[in-house]
Amino acid sequence: MCDYDIIKHCSPTLAGMKCGSMFSVLHESKEELWEDLKNLNKMFSKRGLCMIPLRTEGDHTLVYLYRPAQLSACLSKPEAAKLLQEKGYPCGQTARSLVCLIKHLRQDKQFPHEIGLFLDYPAEDVRGFMEGQAQSKCVGTYRVYGDEKAAAKTFAKYKKCQKIYDKVFKEGRSLEQLTVASRGVQCAEF
Repeated sequence: MCDYDIIKHCSPTLAGMKCGSMFSVLHESKEELWEDLKNLNKMFSKRGLCMIPLRTEGDHTLVYLYRPAQLSACLSKPEAAKLLQEKGYPCGQTARSLVCLIKHLRQDKQFPHEIGLFLDYPAEDVRGFMEGQAQSKCVGTYRVYGDEKAAAKTFAKYKKCQKIYDKVFKEGRSLEQLTVASRGVQCAEF
């Protein structure tokens, strides 16, 4: 797994601006991927992040980088908790909710659109998308059905963060140096 791909797809999470990011990884073998994840988690866990595989199809794996404490706060917001409860998730139990999401990703025919809550999208926007509202107000990192001004500010922040991280990474800062620390966590073994 390339450090640059993590910077490119996860810089707002690395910076502590959002609870999680995901991206697809091309790999030669699952064993190689597991080894990469194990090594990355040694560094990430010291900084309060975890990286886990969500779903594998052939030689591609959807990987999730997240901050457990921030994810817990996101999923505990009343509207997010209500939406997750409606979808059968165990409310108030972040780790179990994450296991439930993985189960849906691996078994359901339809993509679980509640995944947006795990990416720090506002619940009203996730609900709007899930309900198939005809017209979103704007599109950026996600489709906006709620507060367009707040979303535009968020999109601009994320874009600026990604641009800065890209620049300083290319100037020689390491992935570890670009990972903002919060309280350490224990990541699952693979």
